[in-house]
Amino acid sequence: MTNRIDIEFSSEDGVVLRGWLYRSEHTPSRPRPAITMAHGFAAVKEHGLDRFAQLFAQSGFVVLVHDHRGFGASEGSPSQDIDPWRQIADWRCAISYLESRPEVDGTRLGIWGTSFAGGHSIVLGATDRRIRCVVAQVPTISGFEQGRRRVAPDATVALEAAFADDERAALHCVPRRRMAVVSDDPAEPAVYRGADAIVFYRHAAAQRTWRNEVTLRSTRAARAYEPGIWGPRVSPTPLLMVVTLQDTITVTDLALSAYEASLQPKRLVTIEGGHFAPYVEEFDTAGKAAVDWFVQHLRPSA
Repeated sequence: MTNRIDIEFSSEDGVVLRGWLYRSEHTPSRPRPAITMAHGFAAVKEHGLDRFAQLFAQSGFVVLVHDHRGFGASEGSPSQDIDPWRQIADWRCAISYLESRPEVDGTRLGIWGTSFAGGHSIVLGATDRRIRCVVAQVPTISGFEQGRRRVAPDATVALEAAFADDERAALHCVPRRRMAVVSDDPAEPAVYRGADAIVFYRHAAAQRTWRNEVTLRSTRAARAYEPGIWGPRVSPTPLLMVVTLQDTITVTDLALSAYEASLQPKRLVTIEGGHFAPYVEEFDTAGKAAVDWFVQHLRPSA
């Protein structure tokens, strides 16, 4: 069994970020290795992260899960706005908070990120050597390539025009334009339209804190985000990539190519299914792979 408590900490610019801290009820008094986790694009921590965190805590780790600024329980203005580099800077504060906890051994810290945050985990693994072990699940590799494949060429001109109009409006203090995260209505601008994405984002457990909207400029920032270039720089920190073989969101072949370009020590686990399979029908496979990797490199029994 594990216990979960609500926690909060501040970003470097004073924004209050909130999350959950998990500890096994049988955690020894000596400091333990720990794992820091965060959610993907326009999601909240209630989107499937509790299940992974419980598994990691039961395996002997202290676990921290936080909401990115402007999402879920965390503060931040404008809300529902995504800047990947701001999220990465905030995540460094989460790492500092985690290593300051008395029950945590700050020399044995791991990071787990999924989807957009999977890209963050690669960047942080390459640039923050406090991290001793990385798990990147269905990670964003190339925002440009993902956008190029998912937006039809004849729609790109209109999208770029919308980006430009949004920037011009901001000069006159007009609030940033927003769009739906998921929608099955072709007339409604939305980031995702697939049935699996709609089911995932509208999961009942997340509805108390999740909002089905994101700023338009968040999609522009995502299209300019290239975390995959950091893959070869994660080494010598151990890197596990969990990749689904029918992923049309972060795109399977991009993840496989990024894995091939990464250096040892590394491990690849492939899973049948689409982008959201690791959260649901393939949770056991994805969860066991992550636990085994963290146990191997962070030694919770030591």
